[in-house]
Amino acid sequence: MKRLRWYQLAAEQGSGKAQSNLGLMYRKGEGVAQDYVLAHMWLNLAASRLPPGEERDKAVRNRDEVAEEMTPDQIVEAQRLARQWKSKAQ
Repeated sequence: MKRLRWYQLAAEQGSGKAQSNLGLMYRKGEGVAQDYVLAHMWLNLAASRLPPGEERDKAVRNRDEVAEEMTPDQIVEAQRLARQWKSKAQ
């Protein structure tokens, strides 16, 4: 799936928009196995990188909605992964 590959590459380079889209793909299981931990991680990264406005607000909402489907341990793991994540552009 070309869209998935593009989003992965762009997200790894630090694109907040791509991180948000990748998070939604993991949340819904579109082109990837559904994974709430990775969805939360990518959406959390997007929320921290997107400039204030509608796109960031959407990433925050989506992150918070996926968190409602997760256990506390899963949320802790997603937050740990987000803290450890490093852009390949750095």
